[in-house]
Amino acid sequence: MTPIEKLQERLSAVGADAAILSDSLNQRYLSGFHFDDGLVLVTQKKAYLITDFRYAEAAAQTCSDRMEVVTPGQIGMLNFLRTALEEDGCRQVLIEEEKLSLAAYERYAERLPGINLASGASAILTEMRMVKSEEELAAIARAQSITDAAFSHILNFIRPDRMTEIEVALELEFFMRKNGADGIAFDTIAVSGANSSRPHGVPRNVRLERGFLTMDFGARADGYCSDMTRTVVIGKADAECKKVYNTVLAAQTAALDAAREGISCRELDRIARDLIDRAGYAGTFGHSLGHGVGLFIHEKPNLSGAAPTDSLLQRGNVVTFEPGIYLEGKYGCRIEDMACIKPDGTFYNFTKSPKELIEL
Repeated sequence: MTPIEKLQERLSAVGADAAILSDSLNQRYLSGFHFDDGLVLVTQKKAYLITDFRYAEAAAQTCSDRMEVVTPGQIGMLNFLRTALEEDGCRQVLIEEEKLSLAAYERYAERLPGINLASGASAILTEMRMVKSEEELAAIARAQSITDAAFSHILNFIRPDRMTEIEVALELEFFMRKNGADGIAFDTIAVSGANSSRPHGVPRNVRLERGFLTMDFGARADGYCSDMTRTVVIGKADAECKKVYNTVLAAQTAALDAAREGISCRELDRIARDLIDRAGYAGTFGHSLGHGVGLFIHEKPNLSGAAPTDSLLQRGNVVTFEPGIYLEGKYGCRIEDMACIKPDGTFYNFTKSPKELIEL
């Protein structure tokens, strides 16, 4: 069943006639086409990609036969939207409650008289996108393969005595683009020394500092993201560095070993967090264990102590496992893999890069 058919099924189940999608990632999920100026309308009978002349040819070549590509021209997108809804007899229409601006909502309300605009499209699409198809998993695997190759490359490229954090980040990004990525999944992190104590630190134009160098990066392939973090040591690791690193690795390994279909997302977070706390680093692992990955770098489900009690890993979920220890003003360490529950129920780790402590 295609994403369009799945959405039409969900619309019928909740008593809605149609959904209007303006979020570019939801649009790409449904149409297979990436664009940022237009709308996707899905009714229980039809599906439309509504855009302008700039995208018409590419959209027609990319979209499936189930989606009609429309360029309203001078008529205007909202006028076409009104006509299409009227022709299909739509009265109850869902909007993206988490994405739609108030200004856009007011334009819809003004130009679509007689239509009941209701929230719900975001929730439906979020739930749908949590469960990846075989094709989506294959795209994520390609993205991670490029990311793994970038890590192998950077280990041989880094010159600790004369490179900056920014140069490391840029080289990772350049390598991924040069080797098949259609973009980066998020802003690359490459932080060393005291800067590594910041989980989302920004690369600086300063030479690499001794101690930990944390690199968090990922490629996109066919729009789908990968996400990996590796921490290496600039210079020689002292006893405390080794303890921190080995504690983080043990926490990640324990969570990965416990991962299976049906396990609680809260439980996976607890397994990693308890191990770090028992090692004497309570309070230094301030973020959740992981998050979902797909067309967007942060999707559901979340591996978090705050996850709903009924949030369980299910087939098609892709999630990260990224425990860390951050000692303010000193250094930080994070190790991250990306894994999934495959459609046959088995657990699979996309990430192939080594995790032993590396000194440069």
